[in-house]
Amino acid sequence: MAIGSGLGAQLGVAAESSYGTFTASTRFTEFTKQSLALKKTTAQSAGIAAGRLLPLSSRRVVTRQEAAGSVDMEVANKGMGLWVQGLMGTTVTPVQQGATTAYLQTHTLASVAGKSLTIQMGVPLTTGTVTDKTFLGCRITSGEFACGVGEMLTASYEIDAKTCDESQTLAAASYSNMSPFHFGQMAVKTGTFGAETALDGIRKVSCKIERPQDVERFYAGQAGLKKEPIENDQVKISGNIETDYVATTLDDLHTSDGATSLVWEFVGPLIASTFFETFRITLPAIKLDEGPPTVDGFGVVKPTFNYTGLFDGTNQPLIEIISTDTTV
Repeated sequence: MAIGSGLGAQLGVAAESSYGTFTASTRFTEFTKQSLALKKTTAQSAGIAAGRLLPLSSRRVVTRQEAAGSVDMEVANKGMGLWVQGLMGTTVTPVQQGATTAYLQTHTLASVAGKSLTIQMGVPLTTGTVTDKTFLGCRITSGEFACGVGEMLTASYEIDAKTCDESQTLAAASYSNMSPFHFGQMAVKTGTFGAETALDGIRKVSCKIERPQDVERFYAGQAGLKKEPIENDQVKISGNIETDYVATTLDDLHTSDGATSLVWEFVGPLIASTFFETFRITLPAIKLDEGPPTVDGFGVVKPTFNYTGLFDGTNQPLIEIISTDTTV
């Protein structure tokens, strides 16, 4: 019997073989907040009947249903692969590094067609009984990462889902020992792609990757459920870099509207040989939209530069993970 509060909640995730097909959870993610919930559309008869003062209960129908919400988590040194794969689109097989227990996942930006998840929530009643909320056909429509001074690296994923199934058996959650990436492990680099150099004075960074999709594919013959969303716009990448004004590197890029490669990485403890736990976002081309330094008092000047991620014509954005995970 679990605790009858959020302390007894659980979240499991698995990649689906096809959109909306239940797959039992293979990984259990420690999360900080989730808002996934069933959304239903109803229609109520307005038929006139002599003497009837209220609409008739039996003449209300559910015409369609779907689910949506978000999942927030700390980015840990294990178990992040399925989430990142669902965001970035590439089918990834971790590659062993040397003859060690370190494995590299390279998630390059690609189409998200066919990348759906089953997300199973365990939601506790006050009695301690944990109810099943299984969300089928989950597509990640955006992912936002952020970390600042004294903080852990966090991720927030926006989810669109086909439906919520409450008839599945709740999987027994199990967790490996995980530790979060954090500000003390963070570095930010800019420059030519593949030869970026570290910036000083960086206080906080965020990066949001949006995957626009048509999530309104409701057709006759589908029992009021949607068909798999289809990408319907270009990927949007944006974020901001909060700094102390220790150098003009970013300011000059803003003035010239020049492009630079951005590497935002977290390097943790040694796994083996020369391979360390790593979470790295590489954007081969960004341009700074706004945020030139201004003086608003006696304190240190602290510009915040907003950026847009673009295609450099050759290299795609990617997220790399080095961990002991042998599978995504």
